[in-house]
Amino acid sequence: MQAGTVPPSTSELVLIVTDPDAPGGTYVHVTRYGLSPRGDGSVGHGGPEGTNSAGKDGWTPPCPPKGDGPHRYVWSVYALRDATGLPAGAEPAEVTGALDEGVLANGTISTRYGR
Repeated sequence: MQAGTVPPSTSELVLIVTDPDAPGGTYVHVTRYGLSPRGDGSVGHGGPEGTNSAGKDGWTPPCPPKGDGPHRYVWSVYALRDATGLPAGAEPAEVTGALDEGVLANGTISTRYGR
């Protein structure tokens, strides 16, 4: 996906932020879906949040365990042809499962954070 643009046939955007370096395996910090692309290529506000790996809805900030080196935080956005129809509070597996079909484009950026 070119920065600032989404395919014209996009009906929904999905955001997933993960920490693949978490001690117990990949940790999901947030999922956000039902994000509406605007005609000018930007993203409208809103969209429900799913349950993160802490078992709560919304964002869990980065916090690598003491003694760990910096962790990678992977921000992935997906442009979908069809809406997921997921309710607020969907589990991470439900959100990633909704990506199995109809991904028109995607983009990823990785960041690092340590204590």
